[in-house]
Amino acid sequence: MASQDPLSAGLKAVNGTPSGSQLKYADIGINLTDEIFRGVYHGKRAHDDDLQSIIERALDAGVRKMMVTGSDLEESRKAVELAETYPGLCYATIGVHPCQAKSFKNYPDGPDALLAELKKLAQEAQKNGTATAFGEIGLDYDRLHFADKETQLLYFEKQLDLACELGLPLFLHSRAAASDFERLLRSRLDRLPKRGVVHSFTGTLEEMQSIVALGFDVGINGCSMKTEENIAVVKEVPLERLQIETDGPWCEMRPSQASAQFTKDAPELPKSVKKEKWVKGVMVKGRNEPCTIPRVAWAVAGIKGVRVEEVCEA
Repeated sequence: MASQDPLSAGLKAVNGTPSGSQLKYADIGINLTDEIFRGVYHGKRAHDDDLQSIIERALDAGVRKMMVTGSDLEESRKAVELAETYPGLCYATIGVHPCQAKSFKNYPDGPDALLAELKKLAQEAQKNGTATAFGEIGLDYDRLHFADKETQLLYFEKQLDLACELGLPLFLHSRAAASDFERLLRSRLDRLPKRGVVHSFTGTLEEMQSIVALGFDVGINGCSMKTEENIAVVKEVPLERLQIETDGPWCEMRPSQASAQFTKDAPELPKSVKKEKWVKGVMVKGRNEPCTIPRVAWAVAGIKGVRVEEVCEA
């Protein structure tokens, strides 16, 4: 893919100066490689590819950095391609999500060959400045129908060891697996000086405090602020250890969620329509995207009782 300067190209496409807030945001978790951002839903095309419009809306909203999530080898390669296409704006993570852990066993040349491919991709992207973290890796005991516990544990450990070898910070996933998750991280802390972030955090106060005590940051998005219990946890995350994300196309913030009370003064979102009525320049209802990151920042600010500028700066 030919590279371009995303800030100049994107801002030119939205008529020069961003019309939104002067605040600047980094979306540390966005699944921009998902086909839904190309107009394809559940394998069927519903409308034209509108990725460039999504990028333009993100820039207009003040987004200046995006970390594109790699969830398996193929998606990690696509994330690197986006980082090459939008240098300085997009950066990639490289790894295999716990729900995709079976892909190691199913890889044609065996698990070690897949690990070798991940290592090769990460080393090349690291050298080129397009990959900034190893992940999304971790444990998910809520969805064992995708990969059983033993498979998840085995390949989380192997990928952790690879990340230690590469010296990359971690982009982590943990669901209903806090004890095993923390045990495997704790045993490698001396080899993980850059630590990383546990993204899309929805755990308990005690789990959050333990993660922070281990030296890791906490990623907050719409899914992290659905309930009053979630809100109470976010309130206690040290601001210097909190990172914001959309996790689009998922984790949309909705009026029915506990976070809604804190977003009343957030910037208005662009017009959205159902995918069947899509026209160029509009958002798709139910498809979360990076331009919604201000709402995450506003909610965090409201919950913590600080100015939104402090959240963006942190």
